[in-house]
Amino acid sequence: MPHRRPRLAALLTALACAAAARVQAQAPDGSLASFEKVAQPILEDYCYNCHGDGNRKDGVDLDAFTSDSSVRNRALWMRVVRNVRVGIMPPAGEPRPDAEEEKTLMTWIKLRAFSLDPEHPDPGRVTLRRLNRIEYRNTVRDLTGVDFDTLKEFPADDTGQGFDDIADVLTVSPILLERYLDAAQTVIAEAVPTESRVEAAEVIAGRSFAPVAAALPAAAAAPAAAPAGPGPKAPVFARPAPMPSGRSLDLSYYTPVTVATDFRADHAGRYEVDVKLMAVEKYVDDQFDLNRCRLTFIIDGKAAVSQEFVRESDKDFDFTFTRDWAKGAHALAFRVDPLGPDKPQLRNLRLRVENVTVKGPDAREYWVPPANYARFFPRKVPYFGFERRRYAAELLDSFATRAYRRPVDTQTLGRLVDMATATSAQPGSTFEAGIAQAMVAVLASPRFVFREEPPEPLEAGQVYPMIDEYALATRLSYFLWSTMPDDELMALASRHELRRNLQAQVTRMLADPKSAQFVDNFTGQWLEARDIGTVQINPFAIYLREHPSETAEKALETFQRVNEIPEAQRTARDKADFRSARKAFFALYRLPKAQLTDPLRDAMREETEMDFNYVVRSDRSLLELIDCNYTFLNEVLARHYGIPGVTGKQMRRVILPPGSPRGGILTQGTTLTVTSNPTRTSPVKRGVFILDAILGAKPPPPPPNLPPLEDAAPPGKLRLMTLRENLKLHAKNPSCAACHLRMDPLGLALENFNAMGAWRDTEYNRPIDTAGRLITGEKFANIQELKHLLATKRHRDFYYCFTEKLMTYALGRTLDYYDVDTVDRLVGALEASGGRPSVLLRGIVESAAFQERRPPPREEMASDVAVPATAEN
Repeated sequence: MPHRRPRLAALLTALACAAAARVQAQAPDGSLASFEKVAQPILEDYCYNCHGDGNRKDGVDLDAFTSDSSVRNRALWMRVVRNVRVGIMPPAGEPRPDAEEEKTLMTWIKLRAFSLDPEHPDPGRVTLRRLNRIEYRNTVRDLTGVDFDTLKEFPADDTGQGFDDIADVLTVSPILLERYLDAAQTVIAEAVPTESRVEAAEVIAGRSFAPVAAALPAAAAAPAAAPAGPGPKAPVFARPAPMPSGRSLDLSYYTPVTVATDFRADHAGRYEVDVKLMAVEKYVDDQFDLNRCRLTFIIDGKAAVSQEFVRESDKDFDFTFTRDWAKGAHALAFRVDPLGPDKPQLRNLRLRVENVTVKGPDAREYWVPPANYARFFPRKVPYFGFERRRYAAELLDSFATRAYRRPVDTQTLGRLVDMATATSAQPGSTFEAGIAQAMVAVLASPRFVFREEPPEPLEAGQVYPMIDEYALATRLSYFLWSTMPDDELMALASRHELRRNLQAQVTRMLADPKSAQFVDNFTGQWLEARDIGTVQINPFAIYLREHPSETAEKALETFQRVNEIPEAQRTARDKADFRSARKAFFALYRLPKAQLTDPLRDAMREETEMDFNYVVRSDRSLLELIDCNYTFLNEVLARHYGIPGVTGKQMRRVILPPGSPRGGILTQGTTLTVTSNPTRTSPVKRGVFILDAILGAKPPPPPPNLPPLEDAAPPGKLRLMTLRENLKLHAKNPSCAACHLRMDPLGLALENFNAMGAWRDTEYNRPIDTAGRLITGEKFANIQELKHLLATKRHRDFYYCFTEKLMTYALGRTLDYYDVDTVDRLVGALEASGGRPSVLLRGIVESAAFQERRPPPREEMASDVAVPATAEN
C-alpha cells in the first residue's frame, strides 16, 4: 500500500478563505497551486497508473493541468466524484484512499474545482417550466371540475433523466400551442354555464336499476312496430346477473332478467329520455361467442325499443325518446331475453347500461339553474351595467388568480373584464357567455401554461434571492400534488407566512389524498411502473423457454422452410407438412399458461405504488425498498408469485415466508416485466435498471450498430445455451466488455424470475445460475444476497441515487456540479436518520435549490409583469 499522508487538516487550512467567500472562477485564484498541493498527491497514489504519467485510459488524464482554468474542468471532476463515490474507481483489488483521503479530495473538488460556496449554495439554472400533461389535467380538474384527457388530446411530453417534468425538455411545439387553445375552449364550454336557467335534467346511473321478480305486462314484450323475438330460455351461465360495474350495470346475454327503476316527474309536460348502452365482452384468443340476445327498453310498461344484439366488440348505443308525462312516478325498465339456440358461452357477452338521462319538462317556467352555475356565479347577476362590470371583475379576479397561481395585475384584469363585457354585449349573448370567453383567454394564457417564479427583493447578506411565496407555493404543490396550490397555500403566500409554516404544510400535504399523485408519478417514472400497462409480452414464447417442446421446434422449422418456398412451387407434401405443423403449433398455443392480464398488470403497479407509499407515509427506512420481508398482494398477484393464503381482489400488506426471494422493488412484477424483452428476460436491461435506479451509476449508451444478443451464436447452438453463456459470448467484444462487467452480474441475479415476474428454476431444462460479483468486488450467490449487499454495504450508493432522483423530480431540472454539496448534505442527514424519507423530503424543500433562484436577466424580469397576448386580444 502507498504511504498515506495526513492531508485533511492541511486542506482545511489552505482553503479557509475559500470557505468564507465565494471563489470567482474567472480570477487568478491559485487553483493549480492548490491542486498540486492537495489533490495531486492523492491522485498520484491511487489514480495515475491509469489516468496520469502519460496514461489516458477512457480519455481521462488527471495530470495535464497547466492553468487555473484548466483545473476547473467541471465535467471531468464530476466523473471523478461519481466514480469515487460509488466505488468504481479505483477498480476492485487496487489500493483505495481511506475515508480521510477521500474526504480531502471531495472537499478540494467542491471548493476549488467547482468553486462552490457552502455558505451561499448556487440554486442552479432554472428554465421557464410549463405544465406537463399530468399537471395540466390535474390543474384543470381542480380549477374547473372538468377531467380533460390530456393523454389523449396532447402529444406525449419528452423526458429528461427519466422524468417528464424537466423544464429543459418541456418544449412547446406549434401543434401543442394549437391544442392548448382547443383545450381552453373545450374545458370552459363543458365547465362554465352560458345561461342562467336551462331545462332540468336528471342522470340515472345504470346501477340504480334493480332486478324485479314479477314479469312485466305482455304489452311490454315489444313495440307495436317490431315483432317479439323467441321466448326466453333457461339460464345456463353460472353467474348471477345483473352485475354492477362502477356506476353502470352489466346485463348478461345468457341470462333472462328485468331491471327497473322509477323517475318522479315534479311537473306535467314533455320529457326527453336518453339511454346510453355499451356492448362489452371478455376477450379470449381465437375464441368466438355466437350467442345473441334481445334487449327491450320499457317506459311505463310499454316497449320503447326492442333490438337484437350479437357480439358487438365494445360498441356504443344511444337511444332517445320523447314522452308527455303527468306529474308523478314513471317506470323505466330494461329486459334481456337470450335468443336460442344455445351456443358455447366463451366471451362473457354483456350489455352495459351506462345511464338514462331524463330532461324536462320543456316549459321554460320549470327551467332551473345549470348544475355548475353556483360554482362560477355564486351571486345573482346584477341588472345595471356598472354593477355587472364590478361583478365580472370580482369573478375574473378570483378565477385568474387561482389559474395563474398568483394575484392577477390590474392591467390584465381590466382587459379580461373588457373582453367579457364586449362578448356579453353581442346580440343573443349573455353575461355568463362573456365571463366564459374571458376564462378561455385565461386558460390559453402563458401565465396558466407556464409556472412563473419571480424573486423576492435581494436582502443584505444574500447572494441569491428567494423565490416569492406564491412561487414557493407552486413549487411545493406541483412537487407533492402535481397540481395547483389550494386555498390554504395561497392564503399563507398572500400573508407572506408560507416559509414560516413550511414544515407543517409539508406534513399536511403528504396527509392529503392528493399526495397520491406524488406516489404515482414519481414511482411511475423512477421505477418505470407506469409502463406496465403497455409493455409487450409474448406469454407463449416465455412458456416454451420454461417448457421446451420438440414438437414446437419442429413446427417452427417447418414454417420457416415452407415460407421460403413460393406458394406456386409448394408440393402437396409441403402443404401437408405446413398444415400438420400449424395444427401441432396451435395445439401447444392453446395449452393453459400464465397470461399478463389487465388485472395482473394493475396489481403489479399497485404493489409498487403501495410499497413506496407505505415506506414514505410510515417514515420507515428507505432501505426497505431494497430488502424487506413484506410486499403488497391480492389473490391474482399472489397466485402469479406462487404465494399461498391470499384471497380476494383487495390489495393488502403480506408478510412473506422466511427465505422468500420477494420483498423490495427489484423482485416486483413491474420492475421484472418492464425490464424484459417481449419473448425473454433481459439481464442487460435489468442490470442497467439497477445501475441507474438503485446505484446511480448508469453506464454509457451502447455503441452504434451493436449486433443483438441472439446474433452471438447460430440458432441451433443458441437454443442449447443459457442466457449467461450467451451474454458471455456477446461480451467478448472489447468495446462491450467493460459495461457488461457492471451490468450482467446484476441482471443475471434476477434470472430466476421470468419475463412476467414469475419464479422459475430452469430455462430450456437447464438450472439457472444467479451467482455474481459486483464491480466493487462483493460476491453474492442469489438475489437474496444481492439485495442484502445493496441494503448494507452499498446503502450509501442507494441513498445518493434516490436523493438525486427525488431532487431531479422536485426541481424539474438535471442536477449539476453546483448541486454536489447540497446532495452530500442531504445524504448525510438521511444516513444519520436511518434512512427516514421525511428527513429527505423536508431537506429538499428547505434547500437553496428549492427556495432560491439565480437573479433573472433584466428582460425576463420585465416579462414577468407582461400581459399575455390572449388577454390583450
